[in-house]
Amino acid sequence: MNTYTQQYQQNQILTASPEQILIMLYDGAIRFTRQAMAGIEAGNKQQRREGISRAMAIISEFANTLDHGVGGEIAENLDGLYAFMNRQLSEANLDEDIEKLKVVEHLLTDLRQTWSEAISIARKEAAGGAAAASQPQNSDVPENYKPLSAAG
Repeated sequence: MNTYTQQYQQNQILTASPEQILIMLYDGAIRFTRQAMAGIEAGNKQQRREGISRAMAIISEFANTLDHGVGGEIAENLDGLYAFMNRQLSEANLDEDIEKLKVVEHLLTDLRQTWSEAISIARKEAAGGAAAASQPQNSDVPENYKPLSAAG
C-alpha cells in the first residue's frame, strides 16, 4: 500500500463519526473473515490465521466496549454473541472449518445491517427533533398553518 493510500485511510478514520467507525469495524471483521475463508480454500495457513486473528481482535473490541449499565439485556445478548463468534473463529482456525467461518460472516453481516439501520433511524429522529424544535410551539396555531415569508 502506498503512502497516499495510507494517508487517505488515516484521514478517513480521523474524520469519521463514532457511528461510521463502528460500520468500518464491522466491514473489517467481515473482510478478515472472508480472508480466512479464502486462506482455507487456497491451503494458505498464514492467510487463514491472519484473517481469523484480525477478525477476533475486532470482535473482542466490540465486546470490550459494551456498556452493560446502559445497554442492559441488549448488551448482555451482544456479549454472548461476540463470545460465540470468537469461539467459532478459534475452532475454525484449529479445524480449518470454513462452515464455522461462514456462520461468523453471516452474523457479522446481519449485525452490520442492523447497526446501519439503527444509525439511520437515530439520525432521522435527531433531524426531525431539530426541525420540530425550530418550529413555534403555539397550541392556538392550526397544524396546517404555514407562515408567509417576506416575499409573499
